[in-house]
Amino acid sequence: MASTTAQEGAGAPAAQRGSWMSFLKSLASYNGDIASLTAPPFILGTISLTEFSSYWAEHPSVFVAPAAEQDPAKRAMLVLKWFLSTLKQQYCTRSENQGSEKKPLNPFLGELFLGKWVDASGETHLVSEQVSHHPPVTAYNIWNDTHGVRLQGYNGQKVSFSKTIHVRQVGHAVLHIDAFNEDYLITLPPIHIEGLIFGSPFVELNKTTYITSSSGFISEIDYSGKGWVSGKKNSFSAKLYPTGKPKDVLYSANGRWNEAFEIREGSKKDGKLLETFVSATAATTPLTVAPIADQDELEAKRAWAKVVEAIKKGDMDAVHNEKSKIENSQRDLRKKEKETGKEWERTFFSRVESSPVFDKLAPGIKEQIEADKTNGIWRFDETKAKTATKPYGKSNLPTGLVN
Repeated sequence: MASTTAQEGAGAPAAQRGSWMSFLKSLASYNGDIASLTAPPFILGTISLTEFSSYWAEHPSVFVAPAAEQDPAKRAMLVLKWFLSTLKQQYCTRSENQGSEKKPLNPFLGELFLGKWVDASGETHLVSEQVSHHPPVTAYNIWNDTHGVRLQGYNGQKVSFSKTIHVRQVGHAVLHIDAFNEDYLITLPPIHIEGLIFGSPFVELNKTTYITSSSGFISEIDYSGKGWVSGKKNSFSAKLYPTGKPKDVLYSANGRWNEAFEIREGSKKDGKLLETFVSATAATTPLTVAPIADQDELEAKRAWAKVVEAIKKGDMDAVHNEKSKIENSQRDLRKKEKETGKEWERTFFSRVESSPVFDKLAPGIKEQIEADKTNGIWRFDETKAKTATKPYGKSNLPTGLVN
């Protein structure tokens, strides 16, 4: 067997292995914001973090399915199934090359990403906005009016380095089903990056997350990965039970979120198999966005177009120059705001004092809101959306946002 040293950087292109190892050394000794470090070209991503919100609903039919289920326990199970179905999209397909995680573009304050999915379930819409830059926080709203289902939330990332890159996701999401006036509070999994030493980084999920519902059920998802002796990459084990009764397992789900998982009625050990969801081959619905030429300057695809072009060409001088133009423009805006005492006005989201849904459901899973780490609590603002004329004229707003 080849030595570990001989394998170091093996996943990086030969011409990039030296810069990759230098990058790892700088990570180990860096005390500032890791996101500000310049990574080798082969690891740079071509999408912004505001676009990551779209990974919540690339299976629209699975997203809306709970709305058609009359039994509350089965409905909670379908919400769990939908959440699990998003994990591969959220954490394993962020780049053109699966298995090699890319460093995403860091959004600027006010950056926007809009789109919609169209399939048999109707139109499902997405609005994503960077509502804070320091700390970086993205807020999103996803909804399907035909089925009366909507998801909104916000999240920031606290990045640190200890042997590898660790990302603590701060924030939460809330799924609402109109037909039952029902809410589901969803917590976000911590992340760490595996495969750094070999130049083939990939995401692994840590610890436990929860989905707790106003109908009286909790889904508990435990994440694990491949250890030194046993285990498989991207593994998890989940159980659904009535609130306060963790031993009364009604449904369970187990498997690998990037490959396939089983859903059983009852426990993993002796429950009846209901379904096998094959994440690796499940078809996704493409997100439709406006052509770049029709987008506003604040929209992600247009704002980052020249940077993305330079990354694809491997032209790091152009990457630096185009990124600097965006960053300098943002510094000028922040300077003017400070001088006038006016804060940047978010286009679709507003900071709120509290979240009644969170306050009601969080005690059951001992979750705290940590508004100080996300520059506030963020919610989609219907009034702003209905009256928005800039950067979006009403003719360009998604259906459902205008009177």
